[in-house]
Amino acid sequence: MNYILQVDFPYAGPWGQEMTEAMDGLARSIALEPGLIWKIWTENETAQEAGGIYLFQDIASAEAYLAMHTARLKEFGIPRVNGKIFAVNDALSRIDRAPI
Repeated sequence: MNYILQVDFPYAGPWGQEMTEAMDGLARSIALEPGLIWKIWTENETAQEAGGIYLFQDIASAEAYLAMHTARLKEFGIPRVNGKIFAVNDALSRIDRAPI
């Protein structure tokens, strides 16, 4: 069974293309995380928040990544990290064209 990890946190930028350039190395390291199938990066400049939606192949990988990523973000000075893990209902998700 696949698992979605939803993460968001306060973020002051950079945004858009500048974020892409600044976070390229981090994105490449995330791509190597055990159990990760994909990540969608999220940003909301108006709300000053960023984060991501991740698909993991198992709950253990999602939980391990959330713990590691929360610690890393706190080292970056981000005081609050919201993370939630959800099991994916594959059958219903496929009806609605989910990339799983």
